[in-house]
Amino acid sequence: MQKAVKKLKDYISDTDNIVFFGGAGVSTESGIPDFRSADGIYEQAYKCPPETILSRTFFLENPKEFYEFYRKKMLHLNAKPNAAHIKLAQLEERGKLKAIITQNVDGLHQKAGSRNVYELHGSVYQNFCMECGKAYDVSAIAGSEDGIPHCDCGGIIRPNVILFEEALDIDIIRAAVRCISNADVLIVGGTSLGVYPAAGFIDYYRGDKLVMINKSKTPYDYMADLIINGSIGEVFDY
Repeated sequence: MQKAVKKLKDYISDTDNIVFFGGAGVSTESGIPDFRSADGIYEQAYKCPPETILSRTFFLENPKEFYEFYRKKMLHLNAKPNAAHIKLAQLEERGKLKAIITQNVDGLHQKAGSRNVYELHGSVYQNFCMECGKAYDVSAIAGSEDGIPHCDCGGIIRPNVILFEEALDIDIIRAAVRCISNADVLIVGGTSLGVYPAAGFIDYYRGDKLVMINKSKTPYDYMADLIINGSIGEVFDY
């Protein structure tokens, strides 16, 4: 792996136009469980499958049960950025990293200091009233006493995260595609690239320095110019 990391460092050294595309594996080293690994949320026993609980239909029909699951499994407010988050923020500060495109909703990239972050699936730190649109911070969700958080107007406060059965934000999609299309180096890390439409964004990359960093193989490895099978935190802790 040392030889591969050296090549990655050369890629980074030679350009000021890097884009990072990341998934749940970026945050697992901060103690946030992913969904699809052996220890992930999908492998745990629940009354309903997680993809059902985190769907728009379930949320509207069973908001109390939704929030019980959401607070327990989706809110990790004490999690701290790891080596990968910190290194990416440093690369942005140095003018090398142009954008982070993340499938995560945990806000750890921003906690590390990154500013140009496109959150494909939203953020647990952004919440709003479904009736009047008033914005709320995460404390409105985490601290609700009756299970279902309500606005002053009486409407239900919901997290600004993309639920199953909902479409991604078109403006964020366009921005992400634009960044990937224009990148000299595209680093894909901590994702199995099995969730669509997000995984399909890789198809828009036109360069010749596609880097895959993941503990296991991905369906897009055949496209990669550099593959590093390992912990993304260790790879970026150089």
